Amino acid sequence: MIKFKYYFLSICFISTSLFSQDQEKQDRKPGHTNTNKFRQLYNEFSTPNMYRAASGAPGSAYYQQQADYKMDIVLDDKNTKLSGFETITYSNNSPDDLKYLWVQLDQNRRAKDSQSPLIEESSIPQVQRPDAFVKEYLSDPFDGGFNIQEVKDASGNALKHTIHRTMMRVELPKILKAGEKVSFSIKWWYNVNDHIKDRARSGYEFFEKDNNRAYVIAQFFPRMAVYNDVEGWQNSQFWGRDEFALPFGNYEVSITVPADHILDGTGELTNRKDVFSKTMMDRYEQAKKSYTNPVVIVTQAEAEAAEKSFSDKTKTWKLKAENVRDFAFATSRKFIWDMMAVKVGGRDIMAVSMYPKEGNPLWEEWSTRAVASTLESYSKMTFDYPYHKAISVHAKNQGMEYPMICWNYGRPAEDGTYSDRVKYGMMGVIIHEVGHNFFPMIVNSDERQWTWMDEGLNTFLQYVAEQEFGEKYPSALSPDDKTFPSDRGPARMIVPYMGGNQDFIAPIMSKGLNVYQFGNNAYGKPATALNILRETVMGRELFDYAFKEYSHRWMFKHPTPEDFFRTMEDASAFDLDWFWRGWFYTTDWVDMGVKEVKKYYVSSEPNQYIKDYLEKNNRKERDLMPLVYMVAEDSGDFKEKMKTGSLLDNSKSLKEYLMDNFTEAERQNIKSPKYFYNITFNKPGGLVMPLIVKYSYADGTSKMETYPAEIWRLNDNEVSKAIASEKEIVSIEIDPNLETADIDTSNNSWPQKEVKSEFDSFKEQAKG
Repeated sequence: MIKFKYYFLSICFISTSLFSQDQEKQDRKPGHTNTNKFRQLYNEFSTPNMYRAASGAPGSAYYQQQADYKMDIVLDDKNTKLSGFETITYSNNSPDDLKYLWVQLDQNRRAKDSQSPLIEESSIPQVQRPDAFVKEYLSDPFDGGFNIQEVKDASGNALKHTIHRTMMRVELPKILKAGEKVSFSIKWWYNVNDHIKDRARSGYEFFEKDNNRAYVIAQFFPRMAVYNDVEGWQNSQFWGRDEFALPFGNYEVSITVPADHILDGTGELTNRKDVFSKTMMDRYEQAKKSYTNPVVIVTQAEAEAAEKSFSDKTKTWKLKAENVRDFAFATSRKFIWDMMAVKVGGRDIMAVSMYPKEGNPLWEEWSTRAVASTLESYSKMTFDYPYHKAISVHAKNQGMEYPMICWNYGRPAEDGTYSDRVKYGMMGVIIHEVGHNFFPMIVNSDERQWTWMDEGLNTFLQYVAEQEFGEKYPSALSPDDKTFPSDRGPARMIVPYMGGNQDFIAPIMSKGLNVYQFGNNAYGKPATALNILRETVMGRELFDYAFKEYSHRWMFKHPTPEDFFRTMEDASAFDLDWFWRGWFYTTDWVDMGVKEVKKYYVSSEPNQYIKDYLEKNNRKERDLMPLVYMVAEDSGDFKEKMKTGSLLDNSKSLKEYLMDNFTEAERQNIKSPKYFYNITFNKPGGLVMPLIVKYSYADGTSKMETYPAEIWRLNDNEVSKAIASEKEIVSIEIDPNLETADIDTSNNSWPQKEVKSEFDSFKEQAKG
């Protein structure tokens, strides 16, 4: 093997001298900091500490506060008024001493003096519906804010408190030291709003034909704010869009409503025998054993009869919940009620739906089945659903979530007919809102600061669950649909947003209240990023393991974005700083292309590059040892040389080298590529992504090659690959299956062909 070593070293020496010896000095540029797309996220991330470990797991000293509630709630249906008396027991598990507590008063967003409308831009519309015109210009603002009647300590003494818009500071009679608890009470009432008129998350819908209301009641009571190691008090004001950061706790709630109402909410119904008829109890026991078809607890006929009763009596429903971050309920005499059991992790969970007759026939067919399927899909991707039930409530124009209960839209026409759009919209929103039980109701991120951590993660899982729902229930799909038509998740669907006007795009890592295109920013782009991470970057096995690890680590805890990013890397051995930076911290977009393809043949005769070198340096060919030369396609005899056959026929020096250094048996296994290509890929877009390339050959076959994103680490503009092939390449295509959200596919192929980019296709559809 002496010859081999000598030859190899000689080539290295000649190559080095040829490519670097006589280069002209370039003008020196100023120095710069590290701008490499693959640098670590040290500047963006906070330093790990005893509360949050570098691995992304809770630290050894991690803590969280607890807020327990006992509440008595009364609904005055005739006057649409809700009143309550609550006792809060607050446990200070932090190492800090607290002088005061912050309580959220979210209903004050609807107070007469609310500042929320003042921060919204407005203009005079050219055309307007009469009801909108009356509301905007001719009516007094609705007064739906909290009326706080008293705030008292456990001994009944008044506590000093200050209300600042949607937050209330309660002064404590003495310092609440670390490890101590304090109890205090609040008495309050407010006017319930019509959520159809103001598109609110909570309120009632009025049904004019039968003079009834259906109530979906949430953020209805003064709630403790979060105090943690990251921000201290999370006391950001509620302006209306961004949602809630809440501590976990235990709830005991008694709700008094008209006696002919049907009610359900967060927690276990503890007085079922008092509020259920015998017939309802029998049906309920049947539902607990039914795993395939929902069992109707209150029928449509029974609900229609109740619509006419208007009882003057009341009934109190008692609910108890442990380790939840919030509480909500729905009540109406109009509700049909059905349930079925679903097996999750060896436990029976009740999938539940409540809906007025206006929701049928769509809701009785699909709502509870969608709930059950969602619990199965999400549990498989994260952790077994820990609560005993999940409820879907039908409410017009709604899509909102709370622990164990959510409200969802999807209403057929009055004659009971519905379009595919209504059907898929209803199924999709139920899957999405039930999925929120996992994020953020259990993995309890701060929705007000990092909206994407619940909406984005949940939308990603929604896409997975929708596809599984379509597989489980093919009859739910229209004849022309082979899969569930998800509107978020696949890479191609985010292209119009990412390729849009940069003046109206914000990074995902922005406060939700302050971003443009909220849906794309908080839902669509993070969901797409995670889908790409799972399908294209990491692969399902690594991604699913890491995602499940994150879910388990932060069940019933308060994670930050860094905890998520770090855990995904910690559990997969995948360095993803480049991915988080590009997709979450910037508004860069993906655009990769085939810039140039050069063909070569192998020769032992000097090519033009060497001839120029010899002439410039006044040297002779004999000064060089035998070399293998690559002759470009544009040389005159390229086609003629290619006809001669194998590589060895074109390169005497290479043939001699192989004969001298390899045995006959070894030579039998040596490939003899005939075609050589130098392919240059460029990247007009700012995002680095894996380079997925399809090589197609003259014999009709093809090959897929995925170059990891790190291929761009030394050159963020363009990279080249040398390809030796036994078969002639006739075409090259980047990202043939549209996996990377490339905003311009017109430069993705060689030879270049007329192709519309995904962005252009979406624009044409929009015009249509």
